[in-house]
Amino acid sequence: MPSKSNCDKKTNFVKNGAMSTIELRHIIIEKLSLIDDASFLKAIKTIVESKADEKVYQLSDFQRKRIEASRDQVKKGHTISNEVVNKEVLQWLSSK
Repeated sequence: MPSKSNCDKKTNFVKNGAMSTIELRHIIIEKLSLIDDASFLKAIKTIVESKADEKVYQLSDFQRKRIEASRDQVKKGHTISNEVVNKEVLQWLSSK
């Protein structure tokens, strides 16, 4: 079992933001292994799974249609340059 001073060092690292992702992961796993509350663990599982699933974003039908419409606009040359948009925004802001 780690000494109290060793635990204090870990706490200080977290407070100072000097702990690496790997170190944090190990500490979290260590702490989770001591928890017996099933409802709490299910909640943590939900959080972890939602973060792990973040990498794959599912588009809705509406979003797919909007993207397809935007691509069609680009193909037809219905675009506005960034310079023109910036000028329009500046004009709009100065009229307020």
